[in-house]
Order: sequence, then structure tokens, then C-alpha cells
Amino acid sequence: MSTTAGPRPVLRPFRPGDGPPLLAAWCRSAPEDPISAARFRTQVLLDPNFDPEGLRVAVLGGQVVGAAYAVRRRTPLAGTDLEPENGWILFFFVDPAHRRGGLGRRLLTDALRWLHGHGRTRVCFAAYAPHYVLPGLDRAAYPEAARLLASLGFRPRYEAVAMHRGLVGHRVPEAVRQHQETLVARGFRFGTPSDDELVDLLRLATGEFTPDWARAVRQCLAGGAPLDRIVLARAPDGRAAGFALHGAYDGMVERFGPFGVRGALRGAGLGKVLLHRTLERMRALGAHGAWFLWTGEDTPAGHLYRRSGFTTTRTFTVLERDAG
Repeated sequence: MSTTAGPRPVLRPFRPGDGPPLLAAWCRSAPEDPISAARFRTQVLLDPNFDPEGLRVAVLGGQVVGAAYAVRRRTPLAGTDLEPENGWILFFFVDPAHRRGGLGRRLLTDALRWLHGHGRTRVCFAAYAPHYVLPGLDRAAYPEAARLLASLGFRPRYEAVAMHRGLVGHRVPEAVRQHQETLVARGFRFGTPSDDELVDLLRLATGEFTPDWARAVRQCLAGGAPLDRIVLARAPDGRAAGFALHGAYDGMVERFGPFGVRGALRGAGLGKVLLHRTLERMRALGAHGAWFLWTGEDTPAGHLYRRSGFTTTRTFTVLERDAG
């Protein structure tokens, strides 16, 4: 069925009462990526940058048949930077029964018009921190969406991959154990951080990586997660050298990350120790697998994951559109 004839859906902002029918239409439209009410609440409605005017909803005969969500920063991720040129489209969908009538194009155009009305000249799909739904577009799963976004001027910026590995039977490889002993003999230390050590860990996460990682650590621990979700490495000079954790996002114990090593110390093998020690803790909690949504496949981290038994499960393309 399509909407090439008959009344056209009305596009309007999100209203109270739209949530349940919007989520039902989402799950019909994107069965590869269903979403729960709790996750929608956290990722969208409780985002301090959420504006109901930016969540464009298509309604026909009182039924939600599609949506497109645009967001701009009104609260900075860190410091005072509101990124005044940047906007994001986090998701869009059209109910399968109402496709091929131009509704997806109308929704995206409406969302882009809203962003441009707020001065946003660069629009990204969908790499928005901290509340991205997916890292980008899975072109293999959604080829029609890929063609539509391309026709609207969105161009590939880079690719990210999601990875997974099973943990049943996982043991820290003997070579990794021996390498940890070598590093400890050189003065490195590995273990669960104390409360006081969180100050250095958060400084490392913010300064060396991204404020979003520091936010993830804070929210995880403030939400009641135990400190032993984190493995911290300290250099011989006492400074935080790297860290890895799991369960930082929505309490999902099997989700690995964030994970990183101070730039000046990369290449020393700290990463593989942190990775396997964290996987060991995950397995001790009964996790049957470890997964994450976002890394560069052809990067040092991507190579480490692959050598450690991870395989790519999905590839996401981050797209960008420049109004100029």
C-alpha cells in the first residue's frame, strides 16, 4: 500500500500522547532496530537538548505513520560550546504501509527546514553525543534511506563498525598475562580505581578523548554501578594511563566501553591488558558476550579488537550535509 492517492499525512511537532503510537510505528518500520519506551525516554525525551518542535511527526487519520527527529545544542556537551553551525538528524522512519508516496522526503525536508531556521548550516546523520540512537546509517539494512539521504545532499563522512565477541570459555591469554607482569615490573599498575582516583580518570577521559566519555563514567557510577566495572591503568609516574569499563550505557552489562590509553603510552600493550581484564570481569558476572557500537575498523583499536576475537556485526556510515 502507498499514499500516492488520497489525503496526505499532516506533519506537526511531537505532542503528549504521541509516544506509544510513534514507538509502535518505529518498530514496524525498523525491525532491525526496535526501541523500548525506556530507551526512547532516555535517549530522546530526557535529552536536555530535546525540543518537541524538532521531532516532526506524520499523522494520517489520527495514526502516527512516520517521524523525523532533528536536534540542536541548547546545552553544551562541555564548556560553553553550543556548536551554533551544527545540527543533527538522529532518526527518521515511515510506516511500511505508507511508503513510496514521498513521505520520507517530506519529513526530512521539514526537519532540515527546522534546523536551518535555527541557523544550522551543517547537518550530520546521526553521530550526536551523548544521545545518539545509532552511530550512523546502516546502508545494508536501509538501502532506501541511503538513497533518499543522498538525494538530499548527505555525503559520507566516515564509517564506524559495531563488533561482538562471545565470552563463553573466555580466558585471559597467557601472552597477555605475561605482558601484564612485564608492565607491572616496569612500574605500571592495573586495578579498580578508588573514589579519589576517579578524579584522574575523568581528567584523562575529558582531556585525552572526549567529554562524552567522562559523562558516561559519571552517569554509570552515579546510577549505582560498582567501581569494579572499571579497570584503571596507572603509569610509573602515578598518572592515569588508560582505562576500560563495561555497563556504562543504560546498565547493559555486556556492552563494552569506553576504552582508551593515553596517546603518549600507546604501543606499549596497555590496551590489550585493559581489554582482556575487563572481559574477564564481564565473564565473572555471567556475561555470555561483549559488544559495542562504535569504532573505526581500520584503526589501532579496531585491529586490537579483531586480534582479541571480536568480529564486525554492522557497519554504519556517518553522513553530513552542508547547506552551503
